[in-house]
Parts: sequence; C-alpha cells; structure tokens
Amino acid sequence: MYKVIGNTQTRTFRVLWALEELGLAYDHVKAPPRDPAVVAVNPAGKVPVLVAAGVPITDSVAIMTFLADKHGSLTFPAGTVDRAHQDSLTQFVHEEFDQLLWMAARHSFILPEEHRVPAVKDSLKWEFEGSQKRLMHRMSETGPFLMGETMTIADLLLAHCLRWAVAAKFPIIEDRLHDFGAMMFDRPAYGRATGA
Repeated sequence: MYKVIGNTQTRTFRVLWALEELGLAYDHVKAPPRDPAVVAVNPAGKVPVLVAAGVPITDSVAIMTFLADKHGSLTFPAGTVDRAHQDSLTQFVHEEFDQLLWMAARHSFILPEEHRVPAVKDSLKWEFEGSQKRLMHRMSETGPFLMGETMTIADLLLAHCLRWAVAAKFPIIEDRLHDFGAMMFDRPAYGRATGA
C-alpha cells in the first residue's frame, strides 16, 4: 500500500486525486510542509511525498507519472507519439500555470515578509491569461479532455491548477477552461480526494 504525506491544501491533493482515479489503496499522513513527518522522508521538507515499497518519491508530477506508468492508466504508453504529446502538455501546464501560481503564493505568504514583492502578482496574472490563450490552441477539439477522449495526468494537473487559480483570485478568462474545470470537479474521484 502506498503512503502519501502532505496536506490537501498543497500539491498533495493532485496525488490523492490520481490515486482515487486509479482506484488504489493508500494511507494519508496529513502533514504540512516542513513537518517532522515530512522531513523524516524528504529532508527538504516539501510535500507531497509518496512512499512506495519503502522508497520516498517527491514532486507531484513525478509521483503522478510514476503511478500512471506503474498502473497503466491516466497515461499513454512510454515511447509513443501520444505519450510525447501528453508529456508536452504536462510540461506546458506545469510551466505556464503551476509555476505562475507558485510564484504568486511565494510572494503572498511563503517567503519571509521582507522578501515578498506583492506587486509581482499583477504581472503573473497577465502571464496567466496569456497562458490560457496559448493552451486553447493545444486542447483537443474532439473530446472533453486535453487530448480528446482519454484522460491523462495532464488533465489532473490542469484541473488542480484551475482550482488553485480560483483560490488565488487569478482570473480564468477562457470559457472552455471553466467548462473543463466543472467537468473535472464533478468526477467522483475528485470528491473522494477532497475528503481524504
């Protein structure tokens, strides 16, 4: 059984959601970053951490990729063109959505107050709007998910970033993203993960 360490107000949520989508059993240790339970398996103190067969795995995207590959779902097979396209979308969402939101969080409450630059959030919101427009050209026209009829970890990552954006008051300007988020948040596995 897997062990997931991290509270649901962090990127840990996307790992829990992936586990729920995959129908896998896990233990959840609801520890915040830098908690002794986290530092014991990840000296950097960052969450999430997935412990698999006694080995800690860090970074939410790496964890989701491992789980999808190991269990043959939420992904296309490695070495295929579809997988290359999936990885490209995953990296795009990570760089153009996740990182902007993370930088805003750092300048809102994570960095020591004397190192915060709150005004940077205006430029991050502007970039976030541009990222949404660029994503529209990459989303499939044939299905509800980023790549059409098949849901992948890129979809979970994007949906989690949309949830984060709403909480951070980053405007979602594209109607397709509103519809996508509503569809993803209506999934039973999402509901189960929110109660984890």
